Amino acid sequence: MKQYFGDSYVVFLRSMTLSLQNPIWVLVSIMQPILYLALFGPLLVQVAGVPGFPVGDSWQVFVPGILVQLAMFGSLFVGFGIVAEWRSGVIDRMLVSPASKNALITGRVMRDVIMLIVQSIILIGVAFLFGLRIGPGAIFASLVLVGLLGAAFSYFSYAAGLWLKSEDVLAPMINSIALPLMLLSGILLPMSLAPRWLQIVSDFNPIKHVVQALRSVFRGEYLNFETILGLFLALSVLSVAAIVGNLAIKSQAR
Repeated sequence: MKQYFGDSYVVFLRSMTLSLQNPIWVLVSIMQPILYLALFGPLLVQVAGVPGFPVGDSWQVFVPGILVQLAMFGSLFVGFGIVAEWRSGVIDRMLVSPASKNALITGRVMRDVIMLIVQSIILIGVAFLFGLRIGPGAIFASLVLVGLLGAAFSYFSYAAGLWLKSEDVLAPMINSIALPLMLLSGILLPMSLAPRWLQIVSDFNPIKHVVQALRSVFRGEYLNFETILGLFLALSVLSVAAIVGNLAIKSQAR
């Protein structure tokens, strides 16, 4: 266990160093959510409170969805990096080292979560300029939920990258997964406005419940059913994703 954490930290430092050497990607990934805030957020001010609209003001409804969108798309695309490292031989050299195989994935996920949290803080700060008002507890709780979700998507993305080993296959697969998850989560439009059959389908989407949990903590409701369910599902998805990611890296060592 001590070796696992030590090796994970070494891989984290390497991955973080590479990211800091190319900060443009961080800026590019945060620009799209900020544009959503600027271009789409003000439209919701006019519909807040109408029948079917989630509880809370427009920013308490919209910003949690944007945070989840940032976690999804920012983390799902990290698999492209591990495909490039596999092609250049970096993964093979790491696999023959005495380092823990699980740490080779965990260290990268740690880097992704730190980057995601920094981006989320920036996004929340910008949202304050538009009119968002939440307390420090809500900010902390939202960062925890977003971090858990981001870590889960990172594990899945790395696993897919290691198994597929092709950007041409990975890209359409990610889009085919991310788009339905986003549309059925109520990020852009509340699912209460959807037909009954679509609402039932969306109930099986764990991302929807994480979005609802985030909206609850933004309203200051930390211990209600929605928040607890969202936290439980985020932890469950992360547990499954970690198992899948570790199986993927171990399969490359055979």
